[in-house]
Amino acid sequence: MNSFNFHNPTQIIFGENKINNLKKYLPKGIKILLTYGRQSIHKNGLYHQIISQLSDFEIIEFGNIKPNPEYTQLQEAVKLIKKEKIDFILAVGGGSVIDATKFIAAAALYDGDTWEMVKSIGKDIKKALPFACILTLPATGSEMNNAAVISKRDNAEKLLIINKHLFPQFSILDPQVVASLPQKQIVNGIVDAFVHILEQYITYPSNAPIQDGFAETLLKTLLELTPKILENPKDIDVASNFMYTTTLALNGLIGAGVPQDWATHSIGHELTALFDIDHARTLAIIIPGVWEVMFEQKKEKLAQYGKNIWNLKGTTNEIAEQAIEKTDEFFQSLGILPRI
Repeated sequence: MNSFNFHNPTQIIFGENKINNLKKYLPKGIKILLTYGRQSIHKNGLYHQIISQLSDFEIIEFGNIKPNPEYTQLQEAVKLIKKEKIDFILAVGGGSVIDATKFIAAAALYDGDTWEMVKSIGKDIKKALPFACILTLPATGSEMNNAAVISKRDNAEKLLIINKHLFPQFSILDPQVVASLPQKQIVNGIVDAFVHILEQYITYPSNAPIQDGFAETLLKTLLELTPKILENPKDIDVASNFMYTTTLALNGLIGAGVPQDWATHSIGHELTALFDIDHARTLAIIIPGVWEVMFEQKKEKLAQYGKNIWNLKGTTNEIAEQAIEKTDEFFQSLGILPRI
């Protein structure tokens, strides 16, 4: 195991109806920017539930945040924060809304060209407005990490920022929201979380049985939950375990002290920036091919994965090759195109 520093300050407030306790977690007297996506929170009643909790606060809204949040649109939110003298941001949504909010929080206090801030991978961020999240789509883990991905479509760029100031202060995870999600979004969440785990696990042996065991448990849990959550997203026990698994997949814990990859994500970001393909679907299409190209470097961990997750038998090479096939078959069973 490698040396590491691990710190995650985000408070997780998990469970049914926890949104009804929202105001107790907010500082009194603050002016809030409410960020959200398109129409889903209006259709499922979540918007009115949240607004009723914020009756004691002054609220300014910034909605219609697009999937794969776009720099130009987010600049409007930055201007709004400065104009309205916002104290706090509350993000209601999935990874795109939360990533957008992280950028807005940092850009609002950044002195200079905010795209240069992004191009620095977030290293130039010295402070950010405080913000919190209400998660509506389990997938990216952005509700409990300090990373975000921002697109700039006029030059076809999609870039990562990561900084200690980008952790949410708290995130409310109510599994009841899963019931209203379209199946396509649930599938994207399954794939996104699955590949997040793989990027931190399928590298090379590093004598880290705790991290490997934790990663394998999360993978097994996702595989077990997949048919259940697709059949009945209203099952609160299934939805609860699904939501928490996706959060743990990328909150920093399983990646602490072990080598990580992220090549698949880097390639996927380019495909999304160029062709606007759903992020999760790019990952599913690409990762088997990355493993084939990097087979010699990854075959020991692929074989471990094949044995412990897919119960495969044979030589190291045979198991590793079959593990790639099994992973591709799993993604195809969810309606994802075959690998490239």
